[in-house]
Amino acid sequence: MSHVAIRIENLSKRYRIGEREPYKALRDTLTNAMYAPFRAVSSRLKGRRSAVGAQVPNNHIWALKDVSFEVKRGEVIGIIGRNGAGKTTLLKILSRITEPTSGYAEIHGRVGSLLEVGTGFHPELTGRENIYVNGAILGMKKAEINRKFDEIVAFAEIEKFLDTPVKRYSSGMYVRLAFAVAAHLEPEILLVDEVLAVGDATFQKKCLGKMGEVAKEGRTVLFVSHNMAAIKSLCSRCLLLNEGQIESSGTPESVIGVYLFLDIERGSIQYIRNSEGPFRFTRFWIEDEDGNILKSGSTGSYTRFVIEYQSVSNIDGFSVAMGIFDIYGSRVSHVSMMDQNMEISSSTSGRIKCIFKKLPFTSGRYFVTVSAYHHGSLVFLERHAVSFLVDDGDYFGCGAIKPGLRLGPVMLEHEWICEG
Repeated sequence: MSHVAIRIENLSKRYRIGEREPYKALRDTLTNAMYAPFRAVSSRLKGRRSAVGAQVPNNHIWALKDVSFEVKRGEVIGIIGRNGAGKTTLLKILSRITEPTSGYAEIHGRVGSLLEVGTGFHPELTGRENIYVNGAILGMKKAEINRKFDEIVAFAEIEKFLDTPVKRYSSGMYVRLAFAVAAHLEPEILLVDEVLAVGDATFQKKCLGKMGEVAKEGRTVLFVSHNMAAIKSLCSRCLLLNEGQIESSGTPESVIGVYLFLDIERGSIQYIRNSEGPFRFTRFWIEDEDGNILKSGSTGSYTRFVIEYQSVSNIDGFSVAMGIFDIYGSRVSHVSMMDQNMEISSSTSGRIKCIFKKLPFTSGRYFVTVSAYHHGSLVFLERHAVSFLVDDGDYFGCGAIKPGLRLGPVMLEHEWICEG
């Protein structure tokens, strides 16, 4: 038996900007699963040709470009990179959801995948029915699925809604069931994308614990995440994707260091990945009180966070929020216009400024998740959309800066009184 679980050679994927994946009915899902092995052989035969040097029209982009690597059986590989780097595209190809433009991937073993919400389950089927359909697609017999059924339902905590069509599930319920199915139906290879961020903190911890168990059982795991602490604790090796290509490969510690260095070098104004819908963000930067764009903020200094937005028509009742995370994926703060009962109205484009009169964050790199709400309902979410750097500064205005002695990411306004 080969010791290689996944072998990828010169894998490339080109997309036309604005093109959407077609809607798939249940019969399409089952048909695709049946013919996946044949498409894999065809892809290998015609995919030897490299994508390097290929002429790309202006309305096309390479999501992946000549990616090659191997994964041994039992390895747990972390995949990191900025949004749009090609991480999800890679997992979609390995899951046989989409085909490569060139190159090929060999997969030796049964694959279970958990990608973005909406992938893997059919919305018209109930939770119970989707468990059995997914098991059948993985090649499992009904008796095998029955043996795991109660364990899946207990892990997902959706007993009351088991016979409800999953299209009526909340995003959290959907992810709980999707992860439970992917992890418990004993795939030899488990592909997990960043969708775990949808669940609450307790469920995320539960999922990470389960992935640790899967890894100890000797199964192969590819784990895409922005949570660097999870990458370091779970993974034996890490890959950094940058603009569709492998930028670095090695131990999690070394690759995370390269990732953070690339992010620092990226520039002061950052572009937020385009999204479809009535409202979207376009650019982000930080500036000082005089409007000068900064490469980094300083602890205790006046700092403005600026986000540009666009809308297809005049908007009304919109509000914006930002979640701020440290490099290990832990949330350190959350700010929202809704907290101050503020809204954007009657504008198709503009800038939103969030002002910190005394920037409370200690030195380091932070990531920002941006979201927009229309009358309280989420209409846009981009996790880890941009990042910013903070340098040491005199938060208390006393002329004392002691780098290295701060044991947390946030400074608190306070005072000391000595009596005696």
